[in-house]
Amino acid sequence: MKQKIRFEKNIKDNILTVLESAEVDPGVVLLLHEEDYDLDAISAACKEGLDAFLAVFRRRSFFPTRDLSEKLFENAVGFFADPESDKMVIDFNDIDTLPGEEDFTLEDDDVELDKLLDEDGDTKEDEMKEIDSEDDTPKFTPEDTSEHEN
Repeated sequence: MKQKIRFEKNIKDNILTVLESAEVDPGVVLLLHEEDYDLDAISAACKEGLDAFLAVFRRRSFFPTRDLSEKLFENAVGFFADPESDKMVIDFNDIDTLPGEEDFTLEDDDVELDKLLDEDGDTKEDEMKEIDSEDDTPKFTPEDTSEHEN
């Protein structure tokens, strides 16, 4: 999922607003979440390192993944160091964090599993007729008070 995380400083009110947007359809980006932080607290935590930043940044209502959190921290260090900047946008695509197909290798165990799956093969026509011969219609009586009937 493609995400945009926007940091906005409100120095007058000492608030950092973090806006999370995501691409819900190709070309359609919607605001998903808005979270306010104490600007001094998040700036100080950013100077202390990733773990301190995450302790202040992550909340019950906004808990980004580790990959996204690391990217946010790396960008936030420069953002808070520059007193002139008041807005920052971070683009994140979680597909970039997944291993690529080139990393996949077929193991011998996988081949043996394929052989086991292929062993059963086609079901004989007589077996199919035997399976289909039964009536599958459920039969309930008024005395049956099981939960499945309700």
